[in-house]
Amino acid sequence: MIRLVLGLALALALVSASSAQQRDSWKASGTSGAVAAGGQGAVDAGLAALKRGGNAADAAASTILALSVTDGRSFCFGGEVPIIVWNARRGCAEVLCGLGTAPRLATREHFAKAGIPGKGIEPAAVPGAFDAVLTLLERHGTMSFADVVDPTLKLLERGQRPWHPDLARTLQRLIKAEKGDGDRVRGLRRVSDYFYRGPIAREIDEWAKASGALIRYSDLATHVTRIDAPVSAEYRGHTVLKGGVWTQGPCLLQALRLLEAFDIKKMGPGSADTIQVAVEAMKLAFADRDQFYADQNFADVPLRELLSDTYTQLRRPLIDMQHASLARRPGDARTGKALLDKPDLRTGLGGPTSDTTTCVVADAAGNVVAATPSGFSGVVAGKTGVFLGSRLQCFNVWEGHPNCIEPGKRPRITLTPTIVLKGGKPVMAVSVAGGDGQDQCTLQVLLNAIDFGLPPEKAVTAPRWQTNHHLGSFRQTPPDLGSLSVDPDFGESTIAELKNRGHKVVVSNRAQSAPVMLRIDTEAKSIDAAGDPRTRRHAAGY
Repeated sequence: MIRLVLGLALALALVSASSAQQRDSWKASGTSGAVAAGGQGAVDAGLAALKRGGNAADAAASTILALSVTDGRSFCFGGEVPIIVWNARRGCAEVLCGLGTAPRLATREHFAKAGIPGKGIEPAAVPGAFDAVLTLLERHGTMSFADVVDPTLKLLERGQRPWHPDLARTLQRLIKAEKGDGDRVRGLRRVSDYFYRGPIAREIDEWAKASGALIRYSDLATHVTRIDAPVSAEYRGHTVLKGGVWTQGPCLLQALRLLEAFDIKKMGPGSADTIQVAVEAMKLAFADRDQFYADQNFADVPLRELLSDTYTQLRRPLIDMQHASLARRPGDARTGKALLDKPDLRTGLGGPTSDTTTCVVADAAGNVVAATPSGFSGVVAGKTGVFLGSRLQCFNVWEGHPNCIEPGKRPRITLTPTIVLKGGKPVMAVSVAGGDGQDQCTLQVLLNAIDFGLPPEKAVTAPRWQTNHHLGSFRQTPPDLGSLSVDPDFGESTIAELKNRGHKVVVSNRAQSAPVMLRIDTEAKSIDAAGDPRTRRHAAGY
């Protein structure tokens, strides 16, 4: 009887401990490293890489690859991932463009009549995520491809989806291709060559020709991961780093520049004034995004002017603290005007969208990686198991527009990771899933952390708002001017005041976007990580 009671007590204790661990799996702290991402299995993969002696780049590579399985409906192996890396030894950051281009057959004329589909076989860009991961390992990591992909293989062995065994075979072939003279970097290049210029590329080419897809061997063989300097802006003693105008990232910087002149702290967290000023700043930034942002190798984007003091001061008075804007208002940074005389206000048909996932990693040496993996609504490339995305839908077919589709051009994407520096060292990293809501959510997370001093677990779970007062990035969904979706936890009086100011308010319990965040305390030598548990984000540290 005593043994039975003790056994039951032990069982209950184990269940209680397991439940507590599940409840707390969205936040963590560590002194040696931390990971916050989407699926638990991917977070476990990243943490395992850190514990095996890998650095933040190794852990991020392992996490991203595993996310293609754990978060397979939001990120596919043949998708895309912009990555911002802070290399502590070099004392600088760089952006890896894990985004492929439009295939040579993906011309404006091909899509002009019916528009670019939102899903299916035709809207796939050249897969960019895989080479970005290999480039991350080559330039910043210490591990081999075989090391970082092992957790993904284990996840595929347990998987239930039809393409899982095929992808597992492809990964095993890539591991064999890596083996050679023992040189780690040359091994990683052999992996890339096998996928983009070797047997896998040939198989994708044959499948594409037989199936009606637009990707060809030449598109894969000429793919490279472009490396950029990050775009940055100062905000209250912090330097915020983003990707370039092939992402929507700089619109966050534009909004922060507008907001720096306002006393956000005095307004208070969750107040009508804080929401008002932040929403109106994002509306102005999004209007410029929709008008100007595109692949800078094909379009002349006036980024320096858009982020200049002069232009910011011209635009700031357009923020009305008492009235919601009900119009799209791009400016004219080139000629120094607050409003563009003849803005391009075309819209498209809109279409189905899915989601994205998240990844931020930091290690004890001060290396930090922020990445936003995505890719969905596409098809599997034959027996390779490589699921392709549908990112070409982020182009338009409007002749003369900077983001009009062209072969070899990158679509302007919503994916937008963030690293924040203070005193020349990283103190925060943020990644958000949620399409056009990503930088809206990032803005709120940063205001929570910088202006209101909230720790990550509170910064990512505080009530959020979101507007669709912009051209949708997926098949150019028409804007919902003045729209504002708000969490009921903002409170009845705040919501009533926002309605009184003219916002078209919808109260929704649905979490607005899905953030993860790291905070690095260099003095305490600690890393705090968190992801919004309402959106199935997870975190781990040690």
